[in-house]
This record gives sequence, C-alpha cells and structure tokens, in this order.
Amino acid sequence: MPKVLLHEHLDGGLRVATLHELLRAGGFQEPADSVQALARWFDDHAHAGSLEQYLRGFALTVEAMATPAALERVAFEAAEDALADGCVLAEFRIAPLLFESHGVAPEAAVEAMLRGLQRSTLPCGLIVCAMRQEAPELTDRAARLALRYQAQGVVGFDLAGPEFGFPPSLHHRALARVRDAGLALTLHAGEADVAERVLEAAALGATRIGHGVRLSEALLPGGNPALVEQARALNLHLEVCPTSNVHTGAYARLADHPIGSLWRAGVSLSFHTDNRLMSATTMAAEAEALVRECGLGLADLVAMSLAAADHSFLPAPARAQARRAVSHWAAEQGISLADEGQHRGALPD
Repeated sequence: MPKVLLHEHLDGGLRVATLHELLRAGGFQEPADSVQALARWFDDHAHAGSLEQYLRGFALTVEAMATPAALERVAFEAAEDALADGCVLAEFRIAPLLFESHGVAPEAAVEAMLRGLQRSTLPCGLIVCAMRQEAPELTDRAARLALRYQAQGVVGFDLAGPEFGFPPSLHHRALARVRDAGLALTLHAGEADVAERVLEAAALGATRIGHGVRLSEALLPGGNPALVEQARALNLHLEVCPTSNVHTGAYARLADHPIGSLWRAGVSLSFHTDNRLMSATTMAAEAEALVRECGLGLADLVAMSLAAADHSFLPAPARAQARRAVSHWAAEQGISLADEGQHRGALPD
C-alpha cells in the first residue's frame, strides 16, 4: 500500500546497524555489543511508560549522529527506508541545535541532512524542530535557522520535547516569526497534556498537530465536543503515531487507542511511525496494527493517506503525485472511499 509519512524523527529512526557502527567509530559507550543485541536493547526499552522516559534514548542517537557525514547518512538512509516501506512522500524532522554542543554548527547540520534527503528518489522534506523545554531565545534561533533554508528543502517548523509544563504559547514570538514568513507549522500537542493544547497550537498557527490524541477526551461523557467541532472546522490534521503513544504510556495497548473514535468523529488524521528505531516499527506495521487492533479497514487507511498527502508541506506537484499513487492502488484493490465516508462525521450524542 502506498503510504504518506508526515511524522518521523530522524534521531529516532536510525538503522540499528548504522547506530552500532557510528557508536563504535566515535568511541562511545554502547548499551550492547552487537547489532542484534542493540536491536534487542531498543525493543526491551520501547515500553518506557512515559514521554520523558521515552525521550531519554535520544541522547544516545544524537551523540552518534553528531558529524556532518553521519547526519547526511542518517537522512539518506531514512528516506531510502521509507521508500522501501512503500512511502510515496515523506517529511522528516529533527532539532538541529541539539548537535551544537557536540561541535556541529546548526547550519552545517541542516545542510548535511538536506544533502542526504536529496540523494534519495523519494519526494521528501525536512521539518526543523525546537525543543519546547528550552528558553524561547533558542526557539527563536531555530526558527531563524528554518527560515534560512526555507527554499532549500526545509518545509516546516515544529516544537518537540516534553509537552507537559511547556505549552506552545511560551514560544509564541518564534512561532509568529515562522508563521508570518509563510513557513508551515506543525506542533506537538495533546500527547502528554490536555485536549485544549491542540486548539492552543492551532491558534498559534499550526495547521497540523503532532499526535493530538488527547482531543479524544472531548468525545468522552462529560467532555467538551466543541473542541472536536473546532478542530474539524479548522481542517486541523492530526499526525497520529499509535505504537509510540502506547510506548510513551498514553494508552495501555493499541486496542485502547482513540484513533478510531477520532476518525469516526470526522477529525482529519493519518498514521505515522514517530520513531522507527525507538518503537521498533514501520509504516507497514502501523497500518497492519490499525486493522488488527483498532477496527479500521483498508478504505480507512487509504482515506487517511489521501488526507496526509493533502496536508503535506511539500510542493503541490509532490502532493499530487502521492495522491495519484494512493488513489491508483485503491482502485486496483477495488476499494471504494464512498463506503468509508458514510461512517464518518457524526459526533456522539
């Protein structure tokens, strides 16, 4: 099935063999002594139970990636892996300022990753992240960096990192700078904090939301369905990462994940990996899990992929090409999107 990948962190998606090689080449301490053992280590640590614990694994990957050559390699391999996974369009994200303390200038980091992505035949782009727990001045530096490469492959800006206690409004000046310059915004929101954060991010200019699953709380008895209505009215698109949400402790198991209820309520959303390495997953595995565990069908997955293509930050020709690939595959499989659409759009009483 052709897939559209909008939410994948480069520092969370390295090939295990590449990470093992980079750690050895850099003389860094490894948590395992072979590629197979390192893969098992990540698999064992996947169920961190909280977002903060889940994010700790990134210290290892950032350290290993902290040379221009390694950054270029990781970006290229991420695009090639997505292509092999059936992706017809992909956006990758990372916080370039993380590499500054390791001796890599943010500009050099961005340029290296753009070179890597451009080596692949997969239509793809880079989203620059700022870390929301850092000072607003650093977010503004990241915003200026993103705008510097806006016409060279940087397609968007994001706030990542631990969400609870660090609302997007803390960084409103940097977000306004990005928004006013015409660079697209997708903000992590409603993952480890309340549903209202999703609409707060939208008010700051985000047209897409990383995760956003807490919006489902508005559908529960006693919830505020107006939040869902607002998200629908804004055509806000959620980049949902089901396996990652389980691993960070948002939900106990995939069967409990609210992607189905949000989808049936008419919220625009799509499925993604978040971190292929950290969560030991792929786009194909996510799709299979949604059918097996969440009561969704192929028509739902196709409609989600079309919505993802429509909401991509890549130029119109790339979006249209991705849409054609998904639609052509659906037609070959005899999938009718009209059948899927009749089950969507009604909010619960």
